Amino acid sequence: MTSKVWVPYDLRCEPHLESRFQARLCVSEFGPVQASLMTATPYSVQRTPKLIRQADPGVFKLVCTVRGRGVMAQDGRQAELGPGDLVLADTSRPFQAELSPHVPGGQVLVLCLARSLLPFPHRDLRRLTAVRLKGDQGMGALSSQFLLQLARHMHELGPSDTARLSTLTLDVFSTALATALDAQGAVPPHARRRALMAQIFSFIRRNLGDPHLTPDAIAAAHHISLRYLHKLFHQEGHTVAGWVRERRLERCRRDLADPRLADRPINAIAARWGFSSAAHFSQVFRGAYGLSPGQFRRQCAQSTGMCAHT
Repeated sequence: MTSKVWVPYDLRCEPHLESRFQARLCVSEFGPVQASLMTATPYSVQRTPKLIRQADPGVFKLVCTVRGRGVMAQDGRQAELGPGDLVLADTSRPFQAELSPHVPGGQVLVLCLARSLLPFPHRDLRRLTAVRLKGDQGMGALSSQFLLQLARHMHELGPSDTARLSTLTLDVFSTALATALDAQGAVPPHARRRALMAQIFSFIRRNLGDPHLTPDAIAAAHHISLRYLHKLFHQEGHTVAGWVRERRLERCRRDLADPRLADRPINAIAARWGFSSAAHFSQVFRGAYGLSPGQFRRQCAQSTGMCAHT
């Protein structure tokens, strides 16, 4: 199966794990980028010269460790990887990789893309193979968070979603590699801008419950001026405050429709997502959805179909 989806490998499993080996592979196409989410009993792979001669499509693999730990070795380097870490592999040259046998069910997200899609000379990319891109620092953290979210929600995405995410996936990936190479000039300005916006959007979503999530705080967290932050959102057709408010309303609407939260007071739900004033929340909720929060919750309780339609 992995030979059909990716390239031919020599795969091996520890003898004591063979009898209960299990694996699941989910594949989505994001335009020219193939994303595969694999959950498996620990095993190791080798991409040998003989297998490369059999099939060499000239693709790079960006691997994000979602769960468990692993090791990747190529070009005389070896990277030890933990959750959220990224690593690049060139399938045109030999490499070895292994999921740690100490974690029963490791999970990785693998992006495959043609070498020609990346705005870097091949010699520069060779400097990054089997180099750990830390998932908790800088642009590596942005790429990591994006890919971890992609892994969690990949099964929910429709064709229009995958088409939109294709460009963003390439932009985030390219910018992370450029940062690692200290070659920001290799990434077009529009790609760096989209990558920065993805980072800002991710930051806002993680901090929606903070009532102090202001434009000033967002700009400071990303080391940009407030003026530039407003310019970025204007280019996207939004205002900063408006985009934050819309995301907060979406979360409140979801919680109000959830029967498991039926006993939670409306003002508590509003406060959970950053609305410090119950009166203000009721006003903006009615303005967005045409119903008060209480009316919306009652309709959802009466009819699931009505809730979905509303």
